[in-house]
Amino acid sequence: MKNIRTITKNHEPNSKAAAWKPTRRVFLKTSGLFIAGLAAGAPLAYANATGRSPKLRFGMVTDPHFADIEAIGTRHYRESVAKMTECAALMNEKKVDFLIELGDLKDQGNPPSEKDTLTYLDTIEQAFKQFKGPRYHVLGNHDMDSLSKQQFLNGIENTNIAKEASFYSFDVKGLHFIVLDANYNADDSDYDHGNFNWADSNVPRQQLDWLRRDLESSSKPVIVFIHQQLDGEGDLTVRNAAEVRQILQESAKVLAVFQGHNHEGHYSHIEGIHYYTLKAMVEGTGEENNSYAIVDVYDEQTIAVTGYRRAASRKMEKSTTQQM
Repeated sequence: MKNIRTITKNHEPNSKAAAWKPTRRVFLKTSGLFIAGLAAGAPLAYANATGRSPKLRFGMVTDPHFADIEAIGTRHYRESVAKMTECAALMNEKKVDFLIELGDLKDQGNPPSEKDTLTYLDTIEQAFKQFKGPRYHVLGNHDMDSLSKQQFLNGIENTNIAKEASFYSFDVKGLHFIVLDANYNADDSDYDHGNFNWADSNVPRQQLDWLRRDLESSSKPVIVFIHQQLDGEGDLTVRNAAEVRQILQESAKVLAVFQGHNHEGHYSHIEGIHYYTLKAMVEGTGEENNSYAIVDVYDEQTIAVTGYRRAASRKMEKSTTQQM
């Protein structure tokens, strides 16, 4: 792989880009450079400290779109390995309870190649695995470029989740987390080897029924993760988003929904639920154009998002319409 930046201790890019090879020796060398930069105390975060200890803390990142291809427009695909390495190092330092990736982990070449795409997936997953705690993935539309869902799921690891599960839930420290999969065509068929229109994403009936049952089965406050947007309108939004939101609202348990897909980021508050869209990792060149976040959840169910690099910070209060 070529022309990927490394980081010096003062967080300035080297004058000459390192020739990137997908070997363990070079990967660990670059990981060490990022860790050194973080240890130097560079001012990465832009949120005010609350002075309180959170009940739970997790990290999130979205849209790395890694592929061993030249940049196209503002998308610098190769740099996502180094950016993900920086993210994982900080999450280890902050000892978050888990790290979740919100979709479009990898991309594909032109022309598409299943073999190459599997290599891209393995490379970026190895960077993600530098985080030494529980890890989770959300499926994004580009994760099914050149691959089937099962091929993608076989290439990643969701901690204590069945390999075949593209949507699932888990509990951590008194909160219930739900991961949804909107990568279905209008006829409820799976996205598969690029057989889809990215602007036509859907949560099928079977998954909606599962979502209702899962919400009913838990008495805990809920946080939801999905790749495509559930708020707003247009191509970036799930086609039956209103129906999904209605299920979430009726439960009176959902505190927030965290999303990817919209590379510019977004925020809205609908019927007592916060919808926060994280900015994409792939956008822009250099460490200053990275994007990831830490989410703190407090006892009174206030949520504080601390954005790093380009990611936006936000404090989100619990709605009085939700159950205690």
